[in-house]
Amino acid sequence: MWQAISHQLSEILDRPFKISEHQPIEAGDINQCYCISDGEERFFIKLNDRDLLPIFESEAESLRLLAESNSIDVPNYVHMGVSRDKSFLILNYLPTKPIDDQSAFTLGKELADLHLWGEQAEYGFDFDNYIGLTPQPNKWRRKWCRFFAEQRIAWQLQLCEEKGIKFGNIDTITSNVIEILVQHQPKPSLLHGDLWHGNTALSVTGPIIFDPATYWGDRECDIAMTELFSGFPRRFYEGYASVWPLDAGYEERRDLYNLYHVLNHCNLFGGNYLLQAEHIINKLDLTD
Repeated sequence: MWQAISHQLSEILDRPFKISEHQPIEAGDINQCYCISDGEERFFIKLNDRDLLPIFESEAESLRLLAESNSIDVPNYVHMGVSRDKSFLILNYLPTKPIDDQSAFTLGKELADLHLWGEQAEYGFDFDNYIGLTPQPNKWRRKWCRFFAEQRIAWQLQLCEEKGIKFGNIDTITSNVIEILVQHQPKPSLLHGDLWHGNTALSVTGPIIFDPATYWGDRECDIAMTELFSGFPRRFYEGYASVWPLDAGYEERRDLYNLYHVLNHCNLFGGNYLLQAEHIINKLDLTD
């Protein structure tokens, strides 16, 4: 495997690149991650099964579009490919540490700049992608309430039912989600899509975000997820508000938006996320 990666990198770099070091990096539960080096240059590489290459393809395209916004730093794409039994994605390597108060304020401002960037009339994306290992549908819709209800909540509920997990009648819950959001038609913003604190860091060039699940949607979805697992300093929200304050009613929509991620965690991990999803569904009266 390492020989195949060395060969492909050599072709991309147009110079010999023989991997002399591959140091494991802890970076989530989905991929094996390493810092690889030939003694002169270092790269960050994600490895997974060969048939999971589409996940890396969608991540590479998301990173490309986020970089195109010129608003917030993301890792630079270098190469992706396959060996005999592995797929891999190679990015530039940047030493990082957790964001601090100063960099959190900057990250908040840059995220608001990202959300303001671009002119998109509908919600969705040019292709379906992934949230973790879960397929994420992104068919374009003009109405935000229908996009979120059908392609986020109903989709995850259907995946749950296929695993024997039932929270109520899917059609009823979907209709109630539409009703909650029917008067809310926000500007479609380019979202990171999976913005918990583990997907942010401070590099030598400033704050950086990575591991996106990008689509065009309500900016509040990104903000809501920053509160789901906490970990974001107060200065992050101050930085965001200094550029684009949140709309009235955000607090009422926050739990609904985070229900998508909690349901996804039900599908991926089960456990206490089942109780958390049930609590949100009951709190919002989605089954009545």
